[in-house]
Amino acid sequence: MRDIVSALGKRIRAERLKAGLSQEKLAYLAECHPTYIGQIERGEKNATVLSIYKIASALEIPISSLFELIDPDDRSGNSDIPLKCYEMLIEKSKSEQEQIFRVICEMEKYKNN
Repeated sequence: MRDIVSALGKRIRAERLKAGLSQEKLAYLAECHPTYIGQIERGEKNATVLSIYKIASALEIPISSLFELIDPDDRSGNSDIPLKCYEMLIEKSKSEQEQIFRVICEMEKYKNN
């Protein structure tokens, strides 16, 4: 259970950063307390369905997108890899993101040979 709570929190944080919002701004838009947003993002609180709905609405994303690629039955850790990559990438500057993308494209060229 804790795995899905943690994964959901990480997803919310990634979406918040993607939207360029602080925890305080997201809390204001979602009509939640900023401390509660932080606790959710750290996986310390199990958010209610209503809170998740409000957060998704504040982020202007479908609620379902917060649960994509979250598979609590996958004990291999493989379901976290796309999310971890996304979280790492979102924190980089635009030029760093472009460099990483070019490296991945080059790797794909060699993979297909």
